[in-house]
Amino acid sequence: MIPPTLSVLVLTHNEQLHIERCLSSVAGWVDEIFVVDSFSIDRTLEIARSFGAHVVQHEFRYHAEQKNWALRNLPITGDWLLLLDADEWVPAELRDEILERLRADTGQYDGYWMRYRLIFYGRWIRHCGWYPTWILRLVRRSNARIEDRLLDEHALVDGNTGRLQHDLIHENKRDMADWIAKHNRYSSRAAAMTGECSGAGIQSKFFGNQAQRKRYIKEKIWPHLPGRALLYFLYLYVLRLGFLDGQHGLVFCAMRGVFEQFNTAKTWELRYLSRACASRAEEQTHSASCD
Repeated sequence: MIPPTLSVLVLTHNEQLHIERCLSSVAGWVDEIFVVDSFSIDRTLEIARSFGAHVVQHEFRYHAEQKNWALRNLPITGDWLLLLDADEWVPAELRDEILERLRADTGQYDGYWMRYRLIFYGRWIRHCGWYPTWILRLVRRSNARIEDRLLDEHALVDGNTGRLQHDLIHENKRDMADWIAKHNRYSSRAAAMTGECSGAGIQSKFFGNQAQRKRYIKEKIWPHLPGRALLYFLYLYVLRLGFLDGQHGLVFCAMRGVFEQFNTAKTWELRYLSRACASRAEEQTHSASCD
């Protein structure tokens, strides 16, 4: 029996710091690699092509849209698709497990969840509520799509899913200034999403799986709590034992609290501007009726 084929999809923008590590972890055992680049000006394209990747450039708006564009428009041929970020890589143990599952594929599953291991300034963040986080990244291509969200998008499959035992590694080597700039952009998207429901994507269920439970808390509970930045820091650092990760845990939890304050302030700003616009429109209507 011929084993299913496997493709890899990676999105990039100025990722010369990470892309070699990412692609070297999949080169030689996957059938094809597609890199969708949003017009990098560094050596990203050169490095990607050195691994035999199919490189396509496409304007980037947000991650879900870029991935869905790739699924709809690129000549991806693999029966299965592994979705990676440029700052992630597949260790040998996960590689062997993926190949074993594909060789034994009977059609029972259309996707596999794997654990996400975050390396923060050289240290594995084992606590802070970050591990184990389960992510669906290995999917049967014919049944896969990406939920259309500005942030925190998930891969979706129409079928049963299983779990892999080994971790996918995430290690961003950029500095804190880049982290702040990136999360400043993310917070704008998060604020724009405030009040939106899950729609056709991951459904928010408190007693569902990990992704559904997190979505429920984010949509139904979290927006109504006061002092969310401090609460989030205390939740990560104390209740989720972030202090056990030492100084790395303290910095990580503090920065996540800062990110939450970004979200809170920008949500407040949007609501303030909305009320101000409504008030001006009402004043203009009243003035016109008086005339």
